[in-house]
Amino acid sequence: MIHYRIIASDPKAHLFSVEMTLNQPKPKQQLCLPSWLPGSYMVRDFCRNIIGINAKDSNGNIVELEQFDKQTWQVRGEPEQLIISYQVYAWDLSVRSAHLDTTHGFFNGSSVFLAAKGFDNSKHTVQIDKPFSDELKSWRLATSMTRTSGEHFAFGSFSAENYDELIDHPVEMGDFTSTTFEANGIPHDIVLTGKHSADLERLKVDLKAICEYQLNLFGAPAPFERYLFLTTVLGNGFGGLEHRASTALVCSRSDLPYQGMDKMNKGYRTYLSLCSHEYFHNWNVKRIKPAEFTPYQLDQESYTRQLWAYEGITSYYDDYLTYRSGCVDKSTYLEMFSETFTRVYRGQGRFIQTLKDSSFNAWTKFYKQDENAANAIVSYYTKGALFALFLDLTIRKETDNKHSLEDIMRQLWQQFGVTQQGTLENSHQQLVEQLLNRDCSDIFAYLDSTDDIPLAPLLDQFGIELKVRAANGSKDTGGGDVQGDKVDFGARVKAEAFGLKVLAVANNSAAHQAGLSAGDLLIAADGLQVNGEFENLLQQQVIGLEIELHWFRRDELMTGVLPIQAARLDTVSLLISDEAKAKLWLNLKTSVER
Repeated sequence: MIHYRIIASDPKAHLFSVEMTLNQPKPKQQLCLPSWLPGSYMVRDFCRNIIGINAKDSNGNIVELEQFDKQTWQVRGEPEQLIISYQVYAWDLSVRSAHLDTTHGFFNGSSVFLAAKGFDNSKHTVQIDKPFSDELKSWRLATSMTRTSGEHFAFGSFSAENYDELIDHPVEMGDFTSTTFEANGIPHDIVLTGKHSADLERLKVDLKAICEYQLNLFGAPAPFERYLFLTTVLGNGFGGLEHRASTALVCSRSDLPYQGMDKMNKGYRTYLSLCSHEYFHNWNVKRIKPAEFTPYQLDQESYTRQLWAYEGITSYYDDYLTYRSGCVDKSTYLEMFSETFTRVYRGQGRFIQTLKDSSFNAWTKFYKQDENAANAIVSYYTKGALFALFLDLTIRKETDNKHSLEDIMRQLWQQFGVTQQGTLENSHQQLVEQLLNRDCSDIFAYLDSTDDIPLAPLLDQFGIELKVRAANGSKDTGGGDVQGDKVDFGARVKAEAFGLKVLAVANNSAAHQAGLSAGDLLIAADGLQVNGEFENLLQQQVIGLEIELHWFRRDELMTGVLPIQAARLDTVSLLISDEAKAKLWLNLKTSVER
């Protein structure tokens, strides 16, 4: 058994103190920290935050540690008991690592708990102590880890059957707001950290509906006995990371429902979709997972071409189930999915990278995006969601709506999730072929293709018109039935004191042809200083003409000619054209409109 003791020892310096006790260590015992954590596919080198590591034996004698590589230490000597002490610097306000100050503390186990090689499958126990400071004596603690001492939301002792489980239960401590609801008889805790004025009753009602739909989709028993939604509330923030019985979330204060909210706003529907997404991961990636992740190899990248299925299908269902559970109405849902389409269609990278390649290269491309990302890559989240829609509608069409993608998800759960067998690259195709009783290479060919998935004719058969139009200004994210711009610019910009800072340029756009690049400061157009109204004024130009631009690149003045050309058709609106046909997909009779 391996035991840890952790305490928020110096919140003002953002330091956790950790003591690890290992009985009967192996000869030349090695200790290491993961390089990445499941669900976030980038090497993050959590080891860089370890400070002052040292070791001793049970008699207090110093045991020498030799650093083996950036994240591994090797013990010299063979003590009967090894006690390792170290501190962890925690100043990453995200769902991925650890954060500590006088307002709260948060950590993922992968950031703070050293692993003892060779003891991965041993039982691990943790004692989490309340901070010493009197000013923090009101702090509580929330985690989904199995509790062995202390009341609910109290500091105390916890256990995990192995190291993989140990690092899959994030911990939040502080003066948080909490409430509980039951979904199919299972307790679900909501914890909100940060200043807010959320309507907790509204939040409980909506999350209960979403959770119960998903629990019913996959069937009893649920893979957890209790579930925890951990949310850090900020002035501006967004993010989520799934765990086996909880999720760590970050949201903006305006994303939460408020007292008297009579209409679903964009922020709240985004937050509900985020919760829906991470909850769906309880089945799709936490238990049903690629063979390459069984087990996880956390000391280096683990490559798979299947993230389109685990993030893409989940991204399809996150919005869809907010609708099917009755939290949003059909017009809101179609607007949400229109935005997903639009995010895909605005990227030229979809003609460069396939879904399987996007999955495989997540480590270096998707998680390390730069100003050229939209021109070079496609998201396995968003295009993966479009492929999931393609699968769902194809199955519905070919079975007269007797079956859907939900049947495939249930089969995946029984065949791979329950048995803890990893999926192979062709597992999803094989299940669809069994259901449709035909070769489905024509469907799954789109995973290896850079062609747009032919969704328009398929949606039309389900009473949905897919309308592709020009954007109506830079804030148009898709949806609606509006008139778009007539003139193309093709650059994302941000207003600054003396012009417009160029953030990114789309390949083959007017801005690209003029010679603009990310980082440039556009200062003049047609002899006049530019400001935040530039893009609106551009719409007054006559297509076929040109205007001269001036900008600074670093400290050098540059000039170029912007062609006035027609706006690109890259914005999608999904509109119901036939209510009767739409019921086959949207199932309007059973949805609850609010």
